[in-house]
Amino acid sequence: MEKKEHLLGSRRFLPVFLTQFFGALNDNVFKQSLLLVITYGLIQQQSASISTLNNMAALLFILPYFIFSATAGQIADKYERSFLIRNIKLLEIVIMLIGSAGFMLGNLWLLLIALFLMGTHSTFFGPIKYAILPEILKPQELMSGNALFQSGTSIAILIGMILGGVVISSSGGNLLWISMTVVGIAVIGYLCSRFILKQTVRTPELEVDWNVFRTSFQTLKYAKSLPVVFTILLGNSWYWFYGATYLTQIPQLTQQNLHGNENVVSLLLTFFSVGIGVGSLLCRKIGGTEVNIKMVPIGAIGLTVFAFYLAGSLAFVPERTGDFIGIAQMFSSGMSYYHVMIAVTLLGISGGFYIVPLYAMMQAYSPRSHRARVVAANNILNAVFMVSSAIFSIIILSILKIDIKILFSITAVFSAIFTFWLLRSLKPKLKNAHIALED
Repeated sequence: MEKKEHLLGSRRFLPVFLTQFFGALNDNVFKQSLLLVITYGLIQQQSASISTLNNMAALLFILPYFIFSATAGQIADKYERSFLIRNIKLLEIVIMLIGSAGFMLGNLWLLLIALFLMGTHSTFFGPIKYAILPEILKPQELMSGNALFQSGTSIAILIGMILGGVVISSSGGNLLWISMTVVGIAVIGYLCSRFILKQTVRTPELEVDWNVFRTSFQTLKYAKSLPVVFTILLGNSWYWFYGATYLTQIPQLTQQNLHGNENVVSLLLTFFSVGIGVGSLLCRKIGGTEVNIKMVPIGAIGLTVFAFYLAGSLAFVPERTGDFIGIAQMFSSGMSYYHVMIAVTLLGISGGFYIVPLYAMMQAYSPRSHRARVVAANNILNAVFMVSSAIFSIIILSILKIDIKILFSITAVFSAIFTFWLLRSLKPKLKNAHIALED
């Protein structure tokens, strides 16, 4: 506990933590608000199905990671990182003004453009924030720092999704309030970034290649030359495929399977986010401060078992007609709803167990001179897996018209197969690897 309090009270860690926190918060306020105005028809320019639009929105947010991550990694290794963060946060304010115009004009396409730009903003911020952590933390603080980062991000996601749902639900269709919210959060994030300490520039001589396709190929090729690191990156990316498959469907699951309103969407996302936060903190407490893989198998088992639990719970939810139910009605509507909430929470806890060690290992085993570019390779692979998740979900739900419970079950089976391969491949490689932090 003292270690965590020390980090959160530290000038080297706290401004980075808060800047990341408010960035994740705004991402999720905006994304959640957009999903809700699509799902509940608050914007009328919808020519496609709700499922297709929701998965298209997820795809648009992730697409920049695939296109720009390699360039972002080079920039993060070449230039001073606190300066880069401040300018990226200024761009977030501009992007949220564009999104606000989309809300106020009721223009879905303007909102989707803003969503793509927010994805671009996050693409350039990602390599910087994860490359900074090993620079500002001591080796024995890396697991704690990543646990706090993941927990803080989970809390930000939780608050963002709740806040987005509450503002949309309580504003009576007046989207001025959500516009003011996202712009205000962007301003707070920029102010926090002003306090980030100046960072050492590791490779100022690096020549940035602006050909995004060539750079992406070279970045992935370099990551692939590091067997341990590349296997870890694949493990990270599977988590984002899995998470995107579940989180993107929660609004539709709530509306069609639970017959719940916007507040029920926020409640389920709350349970999931709280679960990730709890899992992240428990992972550090149980797994220790040393960078290790001990908690990953436990998380992997949970991601499969509790996915089946969720699918089974949905099968027992009774069909309803009439108005959408709220949170109070859901709590009084039988045990099947409680099982859904428990399953979602346990999935979140399992995700925390799974992802915290892998992110710490990614940072620890990456060469100092190429750390941001390794994170960029991670983001490219994450994007490929998340875009694949969106396409996979569209095919299952919109084209093949298969039930969402089957989608969750198929994903659970894939998760078991993938993580079995991951752990079998990774453990022998770790024995011959060295930690870059100790060089």
